[in-house]
Amino acid sequence: MLKALLTFVIVCCLLVAGFTWATLSFSYSDGERAGYVQKLSRKGWLCKTWEGEMAMVTLPGTLTDKFQFTADSAAVAQQINDSVGKRVALEYKQHRWVPFSCFGETEYFVTSVRVVE
Repeated sequence: MLKALLTFVIVCCLLVAGFTWATLSFSYSDGERAGYVQKLSRKGWLCKTWEGEMAMVTLPGTLTDKFQFTADSAAVAQQINDSVGKRVALEYKQHRWVPFSCFGETEYFVTSVRVVE
C-alpha cells in the first residue's frame, strides 16, 4: 500500500513538472506593444518576480489601455527601468496556464525592450 501511494505521488509530481515545463517552453502567442511604462516593481513573498504595467496611448486625450506584464529577467527589468519616461516597445511572449505564480503573475513575459522615438 505504501509503495503504491509513493508511486502515485511521484507520478503526480512528474506530471505537474512536465506540465509546468511545457507551459514555459512553448508560447501561445508573441508580439510587441508600445506605450509608456507606468510601474515596475519586484513582487512576491517567496519567489520575487518583476511585475509591471504599461499605458498604451493611441491618441492624446483618449482613454489608455493598460498592459500588465512580467519581466523575463533582471537584465530586461533594468532596461525597462532605464527607459522610464520614454515611449518604449516591449516584445513579449504569452505563456498560458502557467500553474504557479513563482514564474510571474501575468501571462505576458517581456523578452526585450526598445525605445521608440
